[in-house]
Amino acid sequence: MILPDWPAPARVKSLMTTRAGGVSQAPWRSLNLGDHVGDDPAHVAANRARLRRQLPAEPGWLKQVHSARVVELGREPNPQADAAFTRQPAQVCAVLTADCLPVLFCDRAGSVVAAAHAGWRGLAGGVLEATVAAMQVPPGEVLAWMGAAIGPQAFEVGDEVREAFVAQHPEAAVAFLPHPASTPGKWLADIYQLARIHLNHAGVQAIHGDGRCTFNEANSFYSYRRDGVTGRMASLIWLT
Repeated sequence: MILPDWPAPARVKSLMTTRAGGVSQAPWRSLNLGDHVGDDPAHVAANRARLRRQLPAEPGWLKQVHSARVVELGREPNPQADAAFTRQPAQVCAVLTADCLPVLFCDRAGSVVAAAHAGWRGLAGGVLEATVAAMQVPPGEVLAWMGAAIGPQAFEVGDEVREAFVAQHPEAAVAFLPHPASTPGKWLADIYQLARIHLNHAGVQAIHGDGRCTFNEANSFYSYRRDGVTGRMASLIWLT
């Protein structure tokens, strides 16, 4: 697992899993935590049980749909959303990813935590801004940690993706480089830089993490872009 390196308060606990340490067989080898990707349900259950031993409670799993919807854990069963927050101790916010960007949040006082799933659609749609707003603390008091996602050398997108971001924030143009193969209408996007721009516009300045690439680090991470049929990592945060 990866333990976030960020100055979170002592009562804030967080981690991101890798693909190692589970029982799933190829192509989901081995710690697949996604129950919607075709893996043997018994293997997923065994993997989640292994993860559960590191946590104070079962995570609040979301039905993720690339939206900007944020829910408070415990308010509805099986929520369809892409971010969750809680102020209650021992409630575990969790998101699943395999190239999309997971972002964990807390405030400097350790009173609230949140987790968001930011693929490009959710990121452009405002999922990070919505998560910060749902925390209901001054944005200057919010800390964010970005987990492993597809890196800027591997994240190929089309004109429509670039236009969606640049239309909102013109400075987002710097996060897109022309594809080195000179493919018309194709760009390499830096999802970490895009997330920083959106977080900055939401008032968040204390941003940590980034630098890993799920696509290129095949031994450590699942990647939907690389493999198609694959597993999911989890990024989790809770209050003690």
